[in-house]
Amino acid sequence: MKTLVIVIIVVVVVLAILAALLLPKIRQRAAERKQLETERNQAQAHEHLLESQQHAAKAETERAAADEEAATARRERAEADLRLAEAERNSRERLTEADRHGAEADNLQQRATELDPRLNEGRTEQQ
Repeated sequence: MKTLVIVIIVVVVVLAILAALLLPKIRQRAAERKQLETERNQAQAHEHLLESQQHAAKAETERAAADEEAATARRERAEADLRLAEAERNSRERLTEADRHGAEADNLQQRATELDPRLNEGRTEQQ
């Protein structure tokens, strides 16, 4: 029984010495792994930050191009609206002028018929 106690004590002491010798190395390796992981995370964060900045710059460029395209479309639409308004105004003026000439023609036809009633007879035969 004494021998068993001595063997147990020796084993415990040997284990304690081994733990005392190995524990710092285990902690050092764990700290190194943690440091490597931290460095990897920092590198990855830096990479993400660079990508984020690149995407933000591209987004700004695309936004500016879209704004410019929209402005061009609005300007072209305004120019088309102006041309349409001008064409409509010219059309109304021509219609007004045509109506005026038609009224003048009717007036002159009426005068001609008043001056020479036979003109009206020839006209009705032609129609």
